[in-house]
Amino acid sequence: MSQDTRQLRLGLPSGSLQEPTFALFAKAGFNISGASRSYRPSVDDAELSVRLLRAQEISRYVEHGFLDAGVTGKDWIANNGSDVAVLAEMTFSKVSRNPTRWVIAVPEDSPIRSVKDLEGKCIATEAVALTERYLAEHGVKAIVEFSWGATEVKVPDLVDAIVDVTETGSSLRANKLRILATIMESSPQFIANKAALDDPWKRQKIEKIVLLLQGAFAARDKVGLKMNLPEAKLAELLKALPALRNPTIAHLATPEWVAVETIIDESVVREIIPQLKALGAEGIIEYPLNKLVY
Repeated sequence: MSQDTRQLRLGLPSGSLQEPTFALFAKAGFNISGASRSYRPSVDDAELSVRLLRAQEISRYVEHGFLDAGVTGKDWIANNGSDVAVLAEMTFSKVSRNPTRWVIAVPEDSPIRSVKDLEGKCIATEAVALTERYLAEHGVKAIVEFSWGATEVKVPDLVDAIVDVTETGSSLRANKLRILATIMESSPQFIANKAALDDPWKRQKIEKIVLLLQGAFAARDKVGLKMNLPEAKLAELLKALPALRNPTIAHLATPEWVAVETIIDESVVREIIPQLKALGAEGIIEYPLNKLVY
């Protein structure tokens, strides 16, 4: 394949991670379409070939070279024992912006009170290897069986405990389950095949994608803020608002006025803008950010 037609094979997760992953890629400048009809969606970059796969499978395909890079959960890399290069971590999920957790759960009225109490018990989970390693680390021998889904409804009739992924714990509580222990926290990772990184063209392409994704991820909770302010009030502004301690400041054509521009957390804007106005700021503008590259 000639240099101008080379493509990077990129695996992206279907299921619960698909929407937030596509949203992040869109913010990074890569628009992906047609995912609802094909496992090979279109992307507006001729140098990318996207495959839509289950997150559980992606690390294996990247390790073995069927994919050059991909996005998958830290949990599935660990469960598969995949030897891949982890280039970036991005904490997002289908419900919140917190890591997901793999937990051991038992019925609320179960006599099982500790991991040691699982000795000889039967546990259902999709993450079999992850669970077996955790039990071995705690010196516990139990039967760990693969669950094809609906894991939460299998206790207590079919198994003694489950290992399942949760974000808020609400679904476990709704099924009258009690969390016994957390096995691990997980968040999406951008991974690459180690041999692909030895290819100069692929490495450069991967590094560009990672840079843009990290910039989009860094900007997700931030906004830009700019305003005009009497220069005499500038010291008071910087003293009163620590968030603005490193703004860009430029003198205006109007004597004794300055333009101030900064980036702040979106969550504090509603508190800061009234304070800015009280300090004499005018022309206050808040604007969204697509990328923030440090």
